Amino acid sequence: MGFMTMDQPQLLSKIAMGNGHGEDSPYFDGWKAYDENPYHPTMNPNGVIQMGLAENQLTSDLVQDWIMSNPEASICTIEGVHDFKAMANFQDYHGLSEFRNAVAKFMSRTRGNRVTFDPDRIVMSGGATGAHEVTAFCLADPGDAFLVPTPYYAGFDRDLRWRTGVKLVPVICESSNNFKLTMQALEEAYEKAKNDNIRIKGLLITNPSNPLGTTMDRTTLRTLLTFINEKRIHLVCDEIYAATVFTHPSFISIAEIIEHDKDIECDRDLIHIVYSLSKDMGFPGFRVGIIYSYNDEVVDCARKMSSFGLVSTQTQYLIASMLSDDEFVGRFLAESAKRLAQRHRVFTMGLARVGIKCLQSNGGLFVWMDLHHLMKTPSFEGEMELWKMIIHEVKINVSPGSSFHCSEPGWFRVCYANMDDKAVQVSLQRIHAFVLQNKEIMVSEKKRCWQNNLRLSFKSRRFDDIMMSPHSPIPHSPLVKAST
Repeated sequence: MGFMTMDQPQLLSKIAMGNGHGEDSPYFDGWKAYDENPYHPTMNPNGVIQMGLAENQLTSDLVQDWIMSNPEASICTIEGVHDFKAMANFQDYHGLSEFRNAVAKFMSRTRGNRVTFDPDRIVMSGGATGAHEVTAFCLADPGDAFLVPTPYYAGFDRDLRWRTGVKLVPVICESSNNFKLTMQALEEAYEKAKNDNIRIKGLLITNPSNPLGTTMDRTTLRTLLTFINEKRIHLVCDEIYAATVFTHPSFISIAEIIEHDKDIECDRDLIHIVYSLSKDMGFPGFRVGIIYSYNDEVVDCARKMSSFGLVSTQTQYLIASMLSDDEFVGRFLAESAKRLAQRHRVFTMGLARVGIKCLQSNGGLFVWMDLHHLMKTPSFEGEMELWKMIIHEVKINVSPGSSFHCSEPGWFRVCYANMDDKAVQVSLQRIHAFVLQNKEIMVSEKKRCWQNNLRLSFKSRRFDDIMMSPHSPIPHSPLVKAST
């Protein structure tokens, strides 16, 4: 028989049978819609454009040029194969000393050389995902919790909770002050958790912010240090977007505060930084995650636990050589900031032409887009209805604010650095057409107010017709023409 009777034991674990991964979130549903119908300029021009993935593909040509000029950096080339045996057999979880030295130096470089990092405190892990989980294992027991300001990265629900049993308690931030974290919000969240008998073990921040694309100022960072020292809880700073800041204000690392601001009380044993090369260098597939803790016991424990998610020695070898090239690193960081600024400018100006505003940002690989005026109802249900329309009709994968635990409906994260210029123009063309159609329906509703149940739909007019309309706010892309 293919079924299990009531007296049969459960064969799999609770983790295996549960949904703690969070794969049923709209954040991941958008990815599935893209995977089922991916956009391609010639093979599938009407497919879904992936704007829900925070990848940095704008500087891959610089990396490729460096690799072509430095073939000895890879053990899989004629020039580098003499080190193949040594690297293939190296499995020390401390990692290559050259790798740790290079990463420490790069972390300092991306923070304007205003701080230094000790290579002996560099602990590697399988991407920032692994780094966050290892950090949670080191700092908290099942049932303990971290405070996390909203909106926060949707993947944290998986990374920190799924296997550790740790909880996340939201610290509500609001658009009225551009989602800035305040002491009042921290205190309210902490007291609420205390009243709910939840033990808070730490505060987790993302700086620069995902999904906001903003950076925390010195005053806010000092406030956080005061708060965690008073409460005797840990501060985990996710700084994986450090080098994506493309305009003022510049990025300030928590390391800079504790190293230079001597007037503020700070127990360094409570400070931990999570870093990675996925965003700053555009290497998500290399799975280079870093834990940098000022706590000796955490460093020791995390290093032992890193055995479950080491960075391959082949990758360490390549990264060590690349990041040790000072001339390349300087040129790369400068050009990356320049290209991110240009892409951000093009995309936000394109949105502004049809009245779409975004939170003012200075970093990250995305914008926090405000579409509350396009929702049928000012609610999270209205947000989901609008999101489904964007996914299935406009065919762009963006991420709704609710998947980032945003306290207000109508916000969406849109990634703009994971595609070429032509794909950006196609996405803007589609967004413009959608807004134009929505305006026509709003006018129609005012003229025919007796139709109370008139729904937002593209059925009254073909989407392709709108995109090719002479009234479209931007010039027609040849890729759009090719799709008709």
